[in-house]
Amino acid sequence: MSNSLPYSKKDVDYDNAKFRHRSFSKVITQSFLTSNRKRDCFSCSTGKFLLLLLIFGVAYLMLTHTSPGDVVSKDQTIGNRNREGISITNGAGRLKKLWRRAPRLPPRLPPDAKGTNNGIGHATENRDARTMWITRKQKVKDAFIHAWSGYKKYAMGHDELMPLSHHGTDGLGGLGATVVDALDTAMIMGIDEVVAEAGTWIEENLSDRISKKGQVNLFETTIRVLGGLLSAYHLSGGEKGMNITHAGPKPAVYLETAKNLADRLLSAFTASPTAIPFSDVILHDSSGRAAPGGLSSTAEVSTLQLEFNYLSSVSGDQKYSLEAMKVMDHIKTLPKTEGLVPIYISPHSGQFSGENYRLGSRGDSYYEYLLKVWLQSGASRDSNTSYLYDMYKEAMNGVRHLLVRKTIPNGLVFIGELPYGLNGDFSPKMDHLVCFLSGTLALGATKGLTKEQAMKNNMLNFEDLENMKLAEDLAKTCFEMYAVTSTGLAPEIAYFHTEEYSEQDLDGGNKSSEYVNDIIIKPADRHNLLRPETVESLFVLYRITEDPKYREWGWQIFEAFEKYTKVDTGGYCSLDDVTSIPPHKRDKMETFFLGETLKYLYLLFSDSSLIPLDKFVFNTEAHPIPIKLKS
Repeated sequence: MSNSLPYSKKDVDYDNAKFRHRSFSKVITQSFLTSNRKRDCFSCSTGKFLLLLLIFGVAYLMLTHTSPGDVVSKDQTIGNRNREGISITNGAGRLKKLWRRAPRLPPRLPPDAKGTNNGIGHATENRDARTMWITRKQKVKDAFIHAWSGYKKYAMGHDELMPLSHHGTDGLGGLGATVVDALDTAMIMGIDEVVAEAGTWIEENLSDRISKKGQVNLFETTIRVLGGLLSAYHLSGGEKGMNITHAGPKPAVYLETAKNLADRLLSAFTASPTAIPFSDVILHDSSGRAAPGGLSSTAEVSTLQLEFNYLSSVSGDQKYSLEAMKVMDHIKTLPKTEGLVPIYISPHSGQFSGENYRLGSRGDSYYEYLLKVWLQSGASRDSNTSYLYDMYKEAMNGVRHLLVRKTIPNGLVFIGELPYGLNGDFSPKMDHLVCFLSGTLALGATKGLTKEQAMKNNMLNFEDLENMKLAEDLAKTCFEMYAVTSTGLAPEIAYFHTEEYSEQDLDGGNKSSEYVNDIIIKPADRHNLLRPETVESLFVLYRITEDPKYREWGWQIFEAFEKYTKVDTGGYCSLDDVTSIPPHKRDKMETFFLGETLKYLYLLFSDSSLIPLDKFVFNTEAHPIPIKLKS
């Protein structure tokens, strides 16, 4: 069986005679002209005479013979002048036909190439795809409205909704965390009614609560409430911001409330004897408190800088940025293990504590902010934050060298842990939180541009390409953590089957998954809290690679949320066990479901010009903050 011949554009310019069938008369003529008989014939006078006779005979027949089926010529319709002229004309036409070359055959397309009617089919396909993603984006918007409706009805002003018992809960200090966390999501989605409701509540209640409330966590309050206020300030038009909404109060309301909160949060820095802040703050008396045991989380103390830097930029008061950046300046001086740092640090000594190296809880956003604070300042190698980018690059080299492994039997790439340092055993455990790293790696490689733009501008070196490959491999693993379960939703923590580690009968429940034997889910880790990290990375990777598979993966995750976590009376709930159907539901809707998960899904299905990655950095709670701050 012959294969299809390859073709290219140059084939159009050739005769392609080798692809035409030759007539029987042409075969006889060519055989005669190339045989020895030609020489014999032409060497005698009889042969020459017979050849001339043959030629004249053929010519006579062509010029004089007409068939009954001949089409009437144009000359006959104009005037039937004389039959001789008509015969000559018809004969000449036949002579012309005899010598006319056969038409060229167009190059054949390869079997997998499909015609598109000059691009019409392709344009229709693109139009249909755009329509589909607009529809899916609207579904996410509808989900946000449903989540907000439950919160507004049963828990307005509380930190979080308990959607099953129809109550509110205040586990984050009682500052109405869901209101502030959800506000900029509503702005981005263009839901003015929610913007007005949330903005009015903030204007009427939040400052008073800030002045009267008790103990709050510095990190959680900064990323959710301070970050949410500052993002709302910019998106509502503050400091020449985007002004994408005209609902709610004036931008100054958000800024003044943010300053009131930040002034009190600063006590965590000023009360500490070192550059490392205490973990908690008593709001009503502006005092800092150390956590029980005295240690602060490394991720928490190093995930404050985007917010405090932006507040200094828009308020003109540098005290916020100075205190926050002291943390990074100090950590720069501390010893590290190939760029990796332990997950605890002491505000009393200023030193790291322990040797637990991981990118999950208490370690994750340290690495995220190394990159993002540098990007926020303009991503310049000459900026005074360039040392952070150097620390980020060293840390990612350390991650690749010390923490990256592959599963068996199918080779999924994952990030493990070193809970007892370099001399201890490697743990094939990965929190869902680690899935943030995929998007961070891609962002660090291209600085927010698409991969195609970065390649065109010669921006990607070998290290960047390695990080991009790891980003895409890790995103695949994070998606499979969803696809491997019965519900299609990921567990809080997964373990991975390696040569050194294996456990039986602890799979995700989806026996049809290719990776059912690669991923191990222990009973204590099977809950899902509506976390955003995977869809965050899918959003970033789609923006950077423009590969539609990331959108498809995101849609599958959203459909699973809709199927198993939606509460009919309003809101969405966490799940106890993603490996069983029907899953048992938890009575909790985290603030980050509205602030992060639905926001990233909406942006994933939106046009890339909405909150572009080269103009904004997202804080670790998904609040967009503009880059290139004024000094």
